[in-house]
Amino acid sequence: MAHPSEAGAEQFPSDRGEVPTPRTRVWRGGTLETYDFPVAQVSDYLEQDDTVVWVDLCAPQSADLRVISDELGLDPVAVEDAVSRHERAKIDRYEGYAFLNVYVPHIHDGELTLYEVSAFLAERALVTVRQGPGFDIDALVKRWDQSPGVDIASARAGYLLYGLLDMVVDLQLEAVQALDDEADEVESMIFDEAFAVREIQRRSFRLRKNLVALRRVALPMREVVNTLLRRDLRMVAPALAPYLQDVYDHTLRVGEWTDSLRDLVANLLDTRIALQGNRMNEVMKKVTSWAAIIAVPTAVTGFYGQNVPYPGFSSHSGFIVSTVVIVAGSVALYAVFKFRDWL
Repeated sequence: MAHPSEAGAEQFPSDRGEVPTPRTRVWRGGTLETYDFPVAQVSDYLEQDDTVVWVDLCAPQSADLRVISDELGLDPVAVEDAVSRHERAKIDRYEGYAFLNVYVPHIHDGELTLYEVSAFLAERALVTVRQGPGFDIDALVKRWDQSPGVDIASARAGYLLYGLLDMVVDLQLEAVQALDDEADEVESMIFDEAFAVREIQRRSFRLRKNLVALRRVALPMREVVNTLLRRDLRMVAPALAPYLQDVYDHTLRVGEWTDSLRDLVANLLDTRIALQGNRMNEVMKKVTSWAAIIAVPTAVTGFYGQNVPYPGFSSHSGFIVSTVVIVAGSVALYAVFKFRDWL
């Protein structure tokens, strides 16, 4: 892909929480020609030869959607999916274009947040729709500008979509790596008696919940990329096939990694329960041993406390005998329990 000119390489303003204006770009012959033009001019650029147009809508208003829908002739159902929250990750084909919905994960302080990103893919146009500023669109633009490989002039808008999917899957891999590190920390906590059981349970539950959420949005990515790879559908240029195949391999890795981590978390929970049971057995063993030792003086003093005559009754010798029996019996039991590692 040709690098943009010096003027075109200027940084776009970052999302700051307010509703940003639509961002636009147009390439001609693989070179960035202009950007930040009105959305109403999209159809004018598409009427020209050798152009590729990108439009980004962040938290779009109804007027923005109406304009881009008229410019590209989008189906109302697809537009509704683009603005609806919590749509599943998928790809739908319409006449002349395709609609995709993907999720970008972000983990901060152990909490997983999913940012929804939708896209309309035509032969020479890509429209991205974000529900909020959580997805770093500047990083995506930088990836388009700096990534070597297929020229945008030959790959058309499919190249832009490849950059988007590649970034999404890379971020999913980073999220899985972060969850893997979290699983290692939970494992260390389980075998460290200094940590409270409640804290281990809290982090284990949070980790399992994050894995389920990430797996739910990562697994459908296989279907999305696999659909784009189908040659009979001709949704992207053949030159993009090796690059999309690499993205597909990464989606498989994300799915397999989340499955293995889910099994690991289940094993960690089982291990925690087993260790807790073993610790309880150790405690019960020690309590029982001390109870047996204490039972010796209790039995002896109870016997000598009878109010009927017996050998040594009301005599100094009886006191000596009872004391010797108590000490000898207690020491003997302590020695036996210590030898058997019960104390």
